[in-house]
Amino acid sequence: MKSLRHAVALLVPALLAFGAAVAALLVFGTARRVVSVGKRVPDVVIRSVDTGAQTIELQRTLDTELPGRYGLFTTGTYGYVKLGAVLSADATTVRRKLLTQIEPGAKVDRGALFSGWYYSTPSELHVPWENVLIGSPAGPCPAWYFPGASTTWVIQVHGRGTMRAECLRAVPVLHAAGLPNLVVSYRNDGEAPRSRAGAYALGSAEWRDIDAAISYALRHGAENIILMGWSMGGAISLQTAVNSANRDRIVGLILESPVVDWRTVLRFQARESGLRAPLPALAMGALEVPLMAKLSGADDAISFDRLDMVARAEELSAPMLILHSDDDGFVPSDASHALQQARPDLVTMPHFTVARHTKIWNYDQNGWTAAIDGWLAEQGFSASA
Repeated sequence: MKSLRHAVALLVPALLAFGAAVAALLVFGTARRVVSVGKRVPDVVIRSVDTGAQTIELQRTLDTELPGRYGLFTTGTYGYVKLGAVLSADATTVRRKLLTQIEPGAKVDRGALFSGWYYSTPSELHVPWENVLIGSPAGPCPAWYFPGASTTWVIQVHGRGTMRAECLRAVPVLHAAGLPNLVVSYRNDGEAPRSRAGAYALGSAEWRDIDAAISYALRHGAENIILMGWSMGGAISLQTAVNSANRDRIVGLILESPVVDWRTVLRFQARESGLRAPLPALAMGALEVPLMAKLSGADDAISFDRLDMVARAEELSAPMLILHSDDDGFVPSDASHALQQARPDLVTMPHFTVARHTKIWNYDQNGWTAAIDGWLAEQGFSASA
């Protein structure tokens, strides 16, 4: 009996230590996923391609069943193809029209990534453009410049896990309004320079690269700036609006499916992934402590209070258009609605549903374009105003 008690006395601390180690690994692993810059992961299966009819059959998902025009990242002969209308669907499969010609004999692998980008290069827009480099604290950041007659420039900021091409859908409506357009990259996005850790800071560091883009625009003829942010680009734009030394030149924000409060987003995504409380809160807490943030792969600690723009709504001063589908499915619209309720004097938020995350243009191009056109005219920014 004495030896048994002795064994238990040794075993209990060991089990507690083991449990604590496992818990720590789970927390740091979750925190690492929040800030890590991952590669594109296939999220849909290609069932078949009919090169005669120029159609493609895809696994049916909430995204692939959406009406409208989209893109598909593929591997094999083609790296990216464009998709048109849904022609038919059953319980597991969607058949869509191909808008990119796929030749007979082409190799198209089964794994693919469904995308709202649609346009992949500026030359597809058939408007003047040029490559420019913006000197930021991170280093030289590539950007596309689309000229216009106005002295109010739009600076577009793409989202997490994407690149500048995500923003190309907005260039035609902004160009038609006479607004010069600077479509920028920022640290760790695969085009701009890498930080020490190569991790996302969720807007708390990236805004400095956008601030550099504002300075670039002001040196090249801009007098005022509209920031347009997509998804995490919305969080970056909001941080720029409250932190920039040039914030008095920011006269408007257009936010497409934006991250307004990271806690809301990460709790939602944790639930969708099956992660239970208190793991998400512990992971966010780890990212707020310098040493634990570095152990999680971040460059520096991240303050989620500073990133909560509902709580900081009184610090905002520029008029804002929020375009956010209530069926987003990735970044819930709750915080966008909360910001609109907190600042009804600044925020215009037309109602969109069904369109999913950053795909309102794809699903309802006319409604999306009309919302931007109307807001620009109302604020006196468009050529027709």
